[in-house]
Amino acid sequence: MSRIGRMPIAIPAGVTVEIAENNKVTVKGPKGTLERTLPTEMEVKVEGAEVTVSRPNDLKKMKSLHGLTRTLIHNMVIGVTEGYEKKLEINGVGYRAAKAGKTLTLSLGYSHPVEMTDPEGIETVLDGQNIIIVKGIDKEKVGQFAAEIRDKRRPEPYKGKGIKYADETIRRKVGKTGKK
Repeated sequence: MSRIGRMPIAIPAGVTVEIAENNKVTVKGPKGTLERTLPTEMEVKVEGAEVTVSRPNDLKKMKSLHGLTRTLIHNMVIGVTEGYEKKLEINGVGYRAAKAGKTLTLSLGYSHPVEMTDPEGIETVLDGQNIIIVKGIDKEKVGQFAAEIRDKRRPEPYKGKGIKYADETIRRKVGKTGKK
């Protein structure tokens, strides 16, 4: 029984949800417009100020798609009203970030600076030299770009140097001890 899939999605004021054929859902809101083609087996309906998702039968695949479809629409509604953001921290001596236009330049202890350009619909903001905030309306794109930035220098377990999420904890290891 999909408890998540059954929950109706409330449409806040100032947001419009349109459903075209092949379950192409377009959500317009104060922060922008998102569109996505959802699984065609699911039945998506706009009733008054809420969206409901129902499934045709109780096959395992349909059950899993039911909750997924509802969550994707819900994430789109939150995205166009509040937006999403991920916070990254840079730890390490001499590790820093700089922003020029749409280009993020990372100094991460390599022989060269690492340059990354903000993808469309995503904005990076620096808070000091070692905190990067990735903002956008599409949850998937925000998470993906934050993961790409983190992959440039993942945190290592001995000193904790590298780029980590603000809410991430790094499992520290004890270094080797000298022989006697």
